[in-house]
Amino acid sequence: MSLIDAISSYSSSAYSLAKGTIVASTGLAVLLSGLLYFKQTEIIYPRSIPEGSRTKVPTPDEFGVETWEHVELKTPDGESLKCYFLKGQKRMDMGVTVLFMHGNAGNIGHRLPIARVFSEEMGANIFILSYRGYGLSSGRPCEKGLNVDAQVALDYLLKRNDTKNNKIVVYGQSLGGALSIQLVSRNQDKVHGLILENTFRSIRTLIPTVFPPARFLAKLCHQIWPSEATLPQIVDVPVLFLSGLKDEIVPPSHMKTLFDICRAKKVWRELPEGNHNETVAQDGYFDYIHDFMQKVRNGHTSDMS
Repeated sequence: MSLIDAISSYSSSAYSLAKGTIVASTGLAVLLSGLLYFKQTEIIYPRSIPEGSRTKVPTPDEFGVETWEHVELKTPDGESLKCYFLKGQKRMDMGVTVLFMHGNAGNIGHRLPIARVFSEEMGANIFILSYRGYGLSSGRPCEKGLNVDAQVALDYLLKRNDTKNNKIVVYGQSLGGALSIQLVSRNQDKVHGLILENTFRSIRTLIPTVFPPARFLAKLCHQIWPSEATLPQIVDVPVLFLSGLKDEIVPPSHMKTLFDICRAKKVWRELPEGNHNETVAQDGYFDYIHDFMQKVRNGHTSDMS
């Protein structure tokens, strides 16, 4: 499958994921009315959207991927995470392993067209983390739990024989970007690059945009994801910012704020026609990522601009 085919495949399913994100955003408005305070994790993490997301997880072979593995990780608190590892093509081995953190709806199978571009077009290994409560993974999602899951995944890659000597790049979309920021801030000596796409400053700062009348009740939200407070702690890991300027869920101003406060080596790339879920399908998206990862691999981070 070519890069264009992979992007097209992703775009064909993006609408369903977008519906999940919009449902989650609409649900936040209800949450902030005070009626669903104790159910907010069900709203912020709409893991059953699109329908069947908890029972049907597409596998890499359905997308023509030949070299891949099911990986089951056990967390310290007893959860089982059902993940995928796609091996980079040997003919163009990049020496980079990507840890992929997806957005808040759907499952890892829905992101396989993206993962295939990394493994087959760029020659990078890619590990797609299935959070607790998503897809076939056990448990229920929450901010604390997802942070545990991310650390378990990174630790696995650092010990695995065919990845432990690779450069590690963490790649997060939306909620996955917030999770990536938290993970990298704690592991700057182990991670070599961070890629953020359409990520928010925090859940609390996102609420006034989603539902302005509820802005005074934002503190009721206990799932915080404090990217704005955490990102400045990252100083040793270069960061690529990919911002869809037509994002209808996370205002592009959130990404710009994160870029401005970032103290590490950083690169800003705009996708003028990119909305929240289809920024990945825009021309130039994977070119920006490939260029960034090549510089990370070669240690040319001083050239980033």
